[in-house]
Amino acid sequence: MTDNKKPLPNEKPAVVPQGGVIDEMHLDDARRIKVLSPGMLVFKRFIRNSLAVVGFVILLFMFIFSFLGPVFSPYGQTQVFKGLGSMSKDYAGAIYNEELRYTVAEGESFGSAERAQFLLALGKNSTTFTYDDSIYYYVSESEDVYRILQLDPVAEVLRGIFKPLSGSVVPDALITAYQSAVDDGLDSFELDGIAYRITQSGKASQISTEHDVALGMLSVYDAYDESDSENIVSYDFKLASVRALAQKRSAFSVGSQTYSVKYTENQATIFDDAGEEYAEVSNIIVNPLDQSVFLTVDFKTAIREAINDLETKFTYTHEDGETVDYSIVRVNKTYNIKKETSTELISVFEAPSANHALGLDNNGMDVMTRLMFGGRVSLLVGFVVIFLEVFIGILIGGISGYFGGWVDTALMRLVDLFNSIPFYPMVLIFGSVMDTLEVQPMVRIFLLMAILGLLGWTGVARIVRGQILSLREQDFMVATEATGIRTSRRIFKHLVPNVMPLLIVYATAGLGGIIITEATLGFLGLGVKYPLASWGSIINVASEAYVMTNFWFMWIPAGMLILLTVLGFNFVGDGLRDAYDPKMKR
Repeated sequence: MTDNKKPLPNEKPAVVPQGGVIDEMHLDDARRIKVLSPGMLVFKRFIRNSLAVVGFVILLFMFIFSFLGPVFSPYGQTQVFKGLGSMSKDYAGAIYNEELRYTVAEGESFGSAERAQFLLALGKNSTTFTYDDSIYYYVSESEDVYRILQLDPVAEVLRGIFKPLSGSVVPDALITAYQSAVDDGLDSFELDGIAYRITQSGKASQISTEHDVALGMLSVYDAYDESDSENIVSYDFKLASVRALAQKRSAFSVGSQTYSVKYTENQATIFDDAGEEYAEVSNIIVNPLDQSVFLTVDFKTAIREAINDLETKFTYTHEDGETVDYSIVRVNKTYNIKKETSTELISVFEAPSANHALGLDNNGMDVMTRLMFGGRVSLLVGFVVIFLEVFIGILIGGISGYFGGWVDTALMRLVDLFNSIPFYPMVLIFGSVMDTLEVQPMVRIFLLMAILGLLGWTGVARIVRGQILSLREQDFMVATEATGIRTSRRIFKHLVPNVMPLLIVYATAGLGGIIITEATLGFLGLGVKYPLASWGSIINVASEAYVMTNFWFMWIPAGMLILLTVLGFNFVGDGLRDAYDPKMKR
């Protein structure tokens, strides 16, 4: 008989070996198709998901970049780069003098206490003042120039009666000279080469001898030659010069020396008898910031002229031939003279170059290297935090789901308690406390991971509890109870492993959220602290609009790394979910 049975459409014809006898297969035949293990099935489903593979490649790159990149980087995480540059530094200061400067006559004293009494008398428009039983009188030589005299009373006149204050009698010559001065309306006169001053003391008039004590003025004297400074600051020279300046005279004499004067706006130049520049007189004080630097009178004159002309810049050629540009910056009543100085500066916000692929940051550190080390911190925080969340969640959720009853009720109320804690306010408080206690940056990282882990485990606990509530009634759990396996082994050996696929998916998807949380805290200044880096703290520099708009390399690379890492974890999480449970695939 012929078997007319036709083969099925997808059925392959049997292979007839040589000899014409068909060799039938048995159930234990090695040539039968092998059944794939569950792990291999998950792997095959995973690699068929294109987005999951892309996410895995992204994460692989991030791990290589963050953990192997620093090994090959020629720079350190905190290495600061410097370079030569010019910086505008304060060189000198100038100010219009508004306080009287005193020159004391030789052999006399006029201290701070006497000066204070003089200023009080000046404010009250009183020409006399006393201090420590001494009587003083001042004469205004010109505007803001005062000659201070000390008086020694010799006689007192009341209603035409002369009463001696020194000696036994008042000389007739003194009485005659006094009456002549009063008739002429004078308050001073000379007798036998001695100067006398007439002052009022109540209703009586006093006749006193006088001698110079000090000279108060606003003008400042600068010597062209330091060897002449002693003569220029002397009382006789200043008294003769201020009298000449007050009267706009072209010359004056001091002893046997004759000096000429040339006037310019707000200042005057004094020449010696040989016609050489001798001193400069001005009401603008110019001093170097570095006391070891000597400013020539010509340089001070150039500064004063620029200030009087309301200029903000001027150029000066020094004695050594160097021509320097100076700028004048006014701050209130002070004029700061700045000079461009070559100095070693930290190279901040340097644009990308061959040596620094992503440039330098605001601290002069290599951005690429900081991103590598920052990736270590961000990824480490993500994995440690998710491990803590899963560990605590499995422990609480496993016990709650298996025992049920009052244990389940108590543990779920604990979960509700943690859920009621506001996450970001609590993290802000912990961050502020760590700032106050000045916690070390490395210790701060571990404390941050612990805080995030302790505040984020409740979701895992609810998932584990829900799964175990349904799994504990399955037949395999009845079998474990019948065989007498202890409770802890039933939970963690038979129940939890059945929940692990779901937890793996949850953890993978949650890693991206934790990295974003860490980046947010770093951006707010509550995460990793300088000098350590994280992607969030690197982006923190871009909180200033100027940095964001002018230095793209400070925030775009870090932002892209965060974006790609989170996308990678999300893609891998979705791929694992579809691989573990194909029915969930859309």
